[in-house]
Amino acid sequence: MRYFIEFAYNGKNYFGFQVQPNAISVQETLDRALSLLTRQTIEIVGAGRTDSGVHAKQMFAHFDANELSNIPKLIQRLNSFLPQDIVVYKIQVVHEEAHARFDAISRTYQYHIHTFKDVFINEESWYVYQKLDIDLMNQAAKILLEYTDFECFSKVHTDVKTFNCKITEAFWTAYENQLVFTISADRFLRNMVRAIVGTLINVGIHKISIDDFRKIIESKNRGKAGFSVPAHGLYLVAVQYPYIK
Repeated sequence: MRYFIEFAYNGKNYFGFQVQPNAISVQETLDRALSLLTRQTIEIVGAGRTDSGVHAKQMFAHFDANELSNIPKLIQRLNSFLPQDIVVYKIQVVHEEAHARFDAISRTYQYHIHTFKDVFINEESWYVYQKLDIDLMNQAAKILLEYTDFECFSKVHTDVKTFNCKITEAFWTAYENQLVFTISADRFLRNMVRAIVGTLINVGIHKISIDDFRKIIESKNRGKAGFSVPAHGLYLVAVQYPYIK
């Protein structure tokens, strides 16, 4: 049977989601826990890959297994067995061809910034000491919705077949000394959100103009875009499927 598992994690102690040699990953940790507690060999397939240090408030994966009995108890046991920085919310049966990565119709990320030094959130948010023009950054963010090719924000030498993404929302919100950038799309390229945020920061400190931002997108050149902001401020916050509510 095929199952979907919904979970979250703090990425600080992991070298990303995906299994990799000689480095601990979220996927490896969940595979080990599921296999041990179900007494089956379980290999999950995630909704996507988050880089080293990136967090997920909502992530999905699918796996195949013989019928699981008493799923609520299994979830309880998993959460007792897993390290404190990974939590499982739900496990449910889906149709046999359901795919956590390919069936996702939308993904939403948020990037967290604080503009006044705060020793209690340094590991969850990126501190920016420069004064930021939020209105200008929001004007630039709206421009993203006019385009579909985002090669300029993609990690170079990646193996994707297309750089096209349909962005449906991109905006900044501010409260007290904190800023949050929210962006949703049907798919994201590697390093895309962190590169977009870095380029928007350059708009916000008046290093580049709105017109420059547009020209960067049209250039399709990663070298012209801004720096990649640190991973610890980035969160995958939602993944949507047509058959899961």
